[in-house]
Amino acid sequence: MKTIPSYLSIIFFIATTSLASAQQKSQTTFVIVHGAWGGSWAFKKVDSLMTAHGALVYRPSLTGQGERVHLASPEVTLSTHINDVVNMIVFENLQDIVLVGHSYGGMVITGVADRVPERIRKLIYLDAFLPIDGESVFTANPTGRERIRSMEKDGMIVPPWVKADQPFPKDVPQSIKTFSEPIALKNPKLKEVPGVYILTVDPGKKPDEDTFFIFAERAKKRQWKYLEMIADHNPQWSKPLDLVSLIEGNK
Repeated sequence: MKTIPSYLSIIFFIATTSLASAQQKSQTTFVIVHGAWGGSWAFKKVDSLMTAHGALVYRPSLTGQGERVHLASPEVTLSTHINDVVNMIVFENLQDIVLVGHSYGGMVITGVADRVPERIRKLIYLDAFLPIDGESVFTANPTGRERIRSMEKDGMIVPPWVKADQPFPKDVPQSIKTFSEPIALKNPKLKEVPGVYILTVDPGKKPDEDTFFIFAERAKKRQWKYLEMIADHNPQWSKPLDLVSLIEGNK
């Protein structure tokens, strides 16, 4: 059996390395941050669809949520969750990211963008909080504050829709400090990061009836691209194909 001459091996190595590098550069990197009580598991289907289309997708689970539920504590804060995502981006050395935040995840990605704006291509808010400096979940949209506080037990917000004997994956309790801590936005470069807002509107309802409508209006005032999607609050489950199409079409 003949061996390939060493110089041909070198040429082959250079060619394959260059091809891999070109493919990596052409890939869009998405970081998807889940909502309150959830976990990265909620976006598994979306991840699979986007990966099949050639995207590079990261789905961090926030401390105390999802598969990191064993780290749950009343001491977990919004800052903890922001650090979770920032550290993942830094340690994975991610650049030119499309950062997606769902619901409470909007609080998180806003804080992340304030910390590492140079690494982010675009922000996509999916029926999510879009806070300004000094706002918390409770103060940004106080409409449901009392209802959420009524769910508190020992410093944790316990979702009443989840049964104790329900198997994983499922929503889990979340520290109330993640809702009460104000966000601190100090980086002037944050304003340079472009954004897209996707408002999900329940069938038969008007956009202004949606809990997150006020944040959609805030996005419009910033002259961000605004999109409406007829779906419930969790299109990652109810309409994953439509959601992927919107996200990929606005990268």
